[in-house]
Amino acid sequence: MTGTRIAALGHYQPAKVLTNHDLAELVDTDDAWITSRVGIRTRHVAGPDEPVDELAAHAAGKALAAAGLVPDDVDMVLVATSTAIDRSPNTAARVAARLGMTGPATLDLNVVCAGFTHALATADHAVRAGGARRVLVIGADKMTEVTDWADRTTCVLVGDGAGAAIVEAVEPTDGGDEDGPATGIGPVLWGSVPEMGHAVRIEGTPPRFAQEGQSVYRWATQQLPALARKTCERSGVTPEELAGVVLHQANLRIIEPLAAKIGAVNAVVARDVVDSGNTSAASIPLALSKLVERGELPSGAPVLLFGFGGNLSYAGQVIRVP
Repeated sequence: MTGTRIAALGHYQPAKVLTNHDLAELVDTDDAWITSRVGIRTRHVAGPDEPVDELAAHAAGKALAAAGLVPDDVDMVLVATSTAIDRSPNTAARVAARLGMTGPATLDLNVVCAGFTHALATADHAVRAGGARRVLVIGADKMTEVTDWADRTTCVLVGDGAGAAIVEAVEPTDGGDEDGPATGIGPVLWGSVPEMGHAVRIEGTPPRFAQEGQSVYRWATQQLPALARKTCERSGVTPEELAGVVLHQANLRIIEPLAAKIGAVNAVVARDVVDSGNTSAASIPLALSKLVERGELPSGAPVLLFGFGGNLSYAGQVIRVP
């Protein structure tokens, strides 16, 4: 039976870095206030001539190179983003054009901060169903373009970036056994809390990011641990067996206690939020790609990915490190 795996990862961030001290010159805040509440110290900011599809294409190019592939080896492009300003062509089609691809299926998914894990599950399902053999999955957001820089409760949070993964078909003979591939993408656990859709928003003209931080914090700290453990159960992995935990990089005060509550006592916990801020759909692939690039996660090791945020939607799965 056809399974799936992540063949390679890539990430990209704009060159410009905005520190907490820089923000203190824009709004009434300071480094101590920001780090004590969200743990962020720096974030990367894209310029006006760097659209979200350009960020996505850079990350995609790195993932393709890491996998030893050329663009036309991919037959589907999925981009998770909520910050594309233009509606058509969609971001995935623009990425395909930038990469010079020929005829891939191109789809955008807007599930805000849970976008990448939703897109990863969609790619997994497409490959397993025979609709694609190799899928380029990208999480990319330019949050600084939808930010009110006079609002200190939100402008201190956001950053820009992109992360990408190559998802491909794998047969049991490709390093697996009679029960399926050893390296793969586990079953997704996904859902939403529609009555909390107001908690995280990008609304208006021009669109602006707003959130009810305490509502999200309470939901994440109270509800997410059980959902994360259930995600592990679906993959037949105990939290103690996890080599890594990569949660949506929203707030260090959410990430660190959650890893402990999940029971992932032996896991490397992604803390990229400190350097990158909240990059929405980009945050999970960006953090995962960095951990793999630095050699902090061994090949084949199980890692929990879990995205949550806007709508209020969530999605998670256990993957094996490429």
